[in-house]
Amino acid sequence: MENQNEYNVEEIFSKALRAGRRTYFFDVRETKAGDYYLTITESKKFTNEDGTFYYKKHKIYLYKEDFAEFSSTLKESCDFIIENKGLEVISDKHDKDFESKKENKKDFDSSEQKDLEEEKDFADVDFENDDD
Repeated sequence: MENQNEYNVEEIFSKALRAGRRTYFFDVRETKAGDYYLTITESKKFTNEDGTFYYKKHKIYLYKEDFAEFSSTLKESCDFIIENKGLEVISDKHDKDFESKKENKKDFDSSEQKDLEEEKDFADVDFENDDD
């Protein structure tokens, strides 16, 4: 009987996607039975106080019977995000111009607020005491 820990999984195909402090690894591997499956690993780099690095890893195992539904759900989720938030990055960690965009938006929002305050909306009028 073969020891599970001694079984060495051979990588058949591998691609890496670097994204800032994260790296995503897509690895095709082979089961003991000779079938293929996919592992997706997220590796995130962290720095210790002494300046040394360490990585936290999270792994997903994806088998062929789940490919179609996984792919469809991933596409649907990505499409939803893009349709609702667009392609523009709005995080200061991922967009080098975030601060200037935030300042421009703040200036726009405050001028827009002044315009709204100057135009008194009918719904903002208090009619409670108008019966007198």
